[in-house]
This record gives sequence, structure tokens and C-alpha cells, in this order.
Amino acid sequence: MARTPAPTKDSIPQGQSAAFEEVLQMRGGGNPGRGPFSPMINVPEMAKRTLHLWHYLRGDGTNESSLSLSQKIQELAMIVVAREMDCQFIWNAHSASGRQSGLPDALVDNLRDKKELTGMAPDEAAVVHYGQEFFRTHRVSQATFDAAVAQFGVAGVAELTNLMGFYATLAFNANAFGMDLPEERTEKVLPI
Repeated sequence: MARTPAPTKDSIPQGQSAAFEEVLQMRGGGNPGRGPFSPMINVPEMAKRTLHLWHYLRGDGTNESSLSLSQKIQELAMIVVAREMDCQFIWNAHSASGRQSGLPDALVDNLRDKKELTGMAPDEAAVVHYGQEFFRTHRVSQATFDAAVAQFGVAGVAELTNLMGFYATLAFNANAFGMDLPEERTEKVLPI
């Protein structure tokens, strides 16, 4: 259960109503109380600035990202973050999308259940190893970094790193604020 009510114009810091309205518009005019981004709306100016990065990473409502990484790799990066941070909300939001973008069911299921990951394509292995190593050790070895660069180039690894970092921020918010999962789930929850 969410730990705080949805932000409203009356609950935000004084002087941030224009930013609040702008954030709602940037999010398509939707409900500010749904999703891992919503806790940030309690400080609309912060949310507004964060949305600019989100739009760059995920697209300006067109679902076309500015990144060089394929949709499949982006979705894999997001679910690696979700699994490593035990974030049910992001897992639920992106595991089905990952399957639809071409991730093998066995990879998604084994990642969810923390089972051995075998038979991954080189690009998939580069993402999984990069993310797991970083989230578990707070560093990336030269060999893991080099494997990621071999798959995606230096710019692609910068994109991958920041995409994972952004989704880690969302996971912090979802987990800390206790974001509720939607009723219409299609994926099993993470075993935590």
C-alpha cells in the first residue's frame, strides 16, 4: 500500500504550482499518484527536471527512445534493475514488455526466480553481467566493461549505465513509497 497520498496542488511546496501543472502536462495530464515517478511530484521542480531525462531515455510520448540501444536491450536493462533492487512495480511494468520485445521467456523467468541464466545471446549477457556486477559490487570489472563496450560501443555503455541509473532512481521511489501494483498484472511477482 502506498505510504503517502497522491500529491496535489495543495500538498506541494509553496511556489511550485506552475511546475506541478507542467509536470502533469509532460506526463500526459494523468493522475500524479500512480507509478514510481509519482513520489517525485511531491517536489514538482525536481520532477520536471527528471522528466527531461526520462523523455530522452524513453521518448517524448512516441515510445521511440533517443538511445542507440534496441528496445529489447532497454527492457532487459530495466528488468535487471528491477530484479537487483527487488522492485515489484518496475518488474511488473517491464517484464511483459521485455518478452514482447524479443527477450526469451526462459531468460525473463530465470531472472525473476534468481535461477542460473544460460544460453543468453552476447548482447543479453553483456547487459545482465554489467547490471548484476554493478548493483552487487558497486563497480564493474574491466572484463565486464569491455564486454559491454564490445556489444554497444562506448556511447551505448554510457546510455546503458544511465538508463539503469535512472531506473534505480525509480526503484528507490517505488520501494520507499510503497507503490501499489496495478490490479491488471500479467506477470508473476518477484519472489523476494
